[in-house]
Amino acid sequence: MTLTVNVHEAKTHLSRLLEQAHAGEEIILAKAGKPYARLMPLAPEPGRRQPGRLAGRVGEAFFEPLPPEELDAWEGR
Repeated sequence: MTLTVNVHEAKTHLSRLLEQAHAGEEIILAKAGKPYARLMPLAPEPGRRQPGRLAGRVGEAFFEPLPPEELDAWEGR
């Protein structure tokens, strides 16, 4: 559900509106009754990559060259 709030009310209740946005609610800020801006939660940051996560899980066979028929399939032949 989207909530529309005028600027004066938003200034008065900013902390509450931030909590609502953080909880996932989208809030439209209006100036003189016209939509002006959108207050919404930030997307979560993607997880950081960690080198060496697959150490010991990938064997030597993983790095063997592909057979010619599989290479042809990848190249659309």
